[in-house]
Amino acid sequence: MADENTPRADEPGVAPSAVDRVHVPDHGEAVIEVRDLVVRYDEQVVLNGINMTVHRGEIMVILGGSGSGKSTLLKCLLGIITPVSGTVKVLGVDMIHASEREREDVYQRLGMVYQSGALFGSMSVWENVALPLQQHSTLAPKIIDISVRMKLGLVRLSGFEKRLPSQLSGGQVKRVAFARAIAMDPEILFCDEPSAGLDPRIGRGIDDLIRNLNKAFNMAICVVTHEMESVKIIADSVTMLAPMAGGARVVFSGSYADLEASDDPVVRQFVAREPLSEPRSEAAEVLKQLVGED
Repeated sequence: MADENTPRADEPGVAPSAVDRVHVPDHGEAVIEVRDLVVRYDEQVVLNGINMTVHRGEIMVILGGSGSGKSTLLKCLLGIITPVSGTVKVLGVDMIHASEREREDVYQRLGMVYQSGALFGSMSVWENVALPLQQHSTLAPKIIDISVRMKLGLVRLSGFEKRLPSQLSGGQVKRVAFARAIAMDPEILFCDEPSAGLDPRIGRGIDDLIRNLNKAFNMAICVVTHEMESVKIIADSVTMLAPMAGGARVVFSGSYADLEASDDPVVRQFVAREPLSEPRSEAAEVLKQLVGED
């Protein structure tokens, strides 16, 4: 276990930041391809005509506010939701029509960091990170132990192997989640709001971790977020969704520099964090009920 002089593992700046480098991802191979995707819940269309491509070695940020369909798109990428129409290919596999076995094969080539971390509370840090290797590999126990310790070292949590999740800070929980997600050396890493619930310093440390993992493994990383500061640091490419009549659509696709330079009013309002120009209709109806107006 780390002693009192060990730097806190959830603090940024302990390791050299990868943000200072110029990152040029390899755009030669598409690992995620989404074409003309339409998703509907009952009679409501929530995603309408979504197109997105993610290349090997690229960090793609799926950006948007609440209700913009970011989580729905992520679930489509993982084959959890069946769309009305369109195609979703992950590592060359059609996730919509794939068999259960084909999806399982893809899942073993992916990593997932959930918003809450989703660690097993009764299992130690070591056991949480080792679990994918124990379930989905034939590695000897000694090799699994070496691999787990290496992955914990990469996220700066060496010495934390015996701790339970309840003994960790929020940032440390996220780092264990990253270690578990990369345990199988995935080709694509998905991150759902990785900085959510963290203070700005700790969130910056998570952003740097994402960049460092991308640089070290040349893996594609797909990050769902609404945090503009994170987007500025981590994004090679941005796909921005916005709710519209008839379902959320892609209102921007490109680099962060192009996002900042966009003159689209929807994009500008979000990037500048301007308040909504008028209250949403449902909010207006609730207000009328509260004050007793007909």
